[in-house]
Amino acid sequence: MSSMEERDVGVAAAPGSSSAGLGVGAVGAAAEAVAGVAAMQEEVGIRREGPEPDPDEPPKKRVKIPEGESGKLEERLYSVLCCTVCLDLPKASVYQCTNGHLMCAGCFIHLLADSRLKEEQATCPNCRCEISKNLCCRNLAVEKAVSELPTECTFCLKQFPRSSLERHQKEECQDRVTQCKYKRIGCPWQGPFHELPAHESECSHPTKTEVQFRPYRTDDFITRLYYETPRFTVLNQTWVLKARVNDSERNPNLSCKRTLSFQLILKSKVNSALECSFLLLKGPYDDVRIKPVIHHHSFSNDTNETDYVPLPISDSVECNKLLAAKNINLRLFIFQVQK
Repeated sequence: MSSMEERDVGVAAAPGSSSAGLGVGAVGAAAEAVAGVAAMQEEVGIRREGPEPDPDEPPKKRVKIPEGESGKLEERLYSVLCCTVCLDLPKASVYQCTNGHLMCAGCFIHLLADSRLKEEQATCPNCRCEISKNLCCRNLAVEKAVSELPTECTFCLKQFPRSSLERHQKEECQDRVTQCKYKRIGCPWQGPFHELPAHESECSHPTKTEVQFRPYRTDDFITRLYYETPRFTVLNQTWVLKARVNDSERNPNLSCKRTLSFQLILKSKVNSALECSFLLLKGPYDDVRIKPVIHHHSFSNDTNETDYVPLPISDSVECNKLLAAKNINLRLFIFQVQK
């Protein structure tokens, strides 16, 4: 009977204790588990709640948790600070509903606009509480936190705070993609910014815009002075420029007034109408004052010539400078207008 009593006797537990009803073997296993958890906590450097440590004691080394297990701090903050609507980090103002859910300015305004169109009360997409410009407020702390988060430049791959990334990529980054300043006249070059000065110093497109008017006279009884350029190619089409003095006045030398007018002529055939804008500027080595004026014309096989339009020089003195030269060198720009 004594042996039966020994088998039936359990471990007494205090009232309300979770250990009541456990056998001796279970208590021993629980004690071993507690000891194991304590050992693990000491191993990874987790500090248990208790009295403040002695400041005179040397600091204990923390075991660094691998990034693969916990993730980078920035990545964890992204999910905390992102907009609850588009799930992206806000780029400007951040608004929050009365329950603290964050919305970027674009999504917030979009929600208010949609509610106005539907004649409904706008609500937070998370908690469905009412939102409006009066009920919601900006969260300046989140805005500042987002602006300080690091992000990578797409060109040089260096990291910068989000607040300064835009200025860096537009103005400072030496690897940012840029285009030649002569792109508008046909130069296709683009590359890193630090290679731009070398390219522009050797770019051949500025010289391609120069046209030379050569003088000739008609075979009339009273000859008239005209100017014409050799044929040139722009926009895969062949063109010619003509110019005349005082709009073919019979005796322009009898007048103190001097003017030049010009017309643009399409020499090649086209399959459809070609909408173009064109203008003339002073040549690269002339000091003639020309105020550029943009002209428009729809070229076709039937309307291949523009009307004569005035060369926008300031006065007769400037015109005499051009007439006194052996040839007139100007710059022509032709732009195709996309419909």
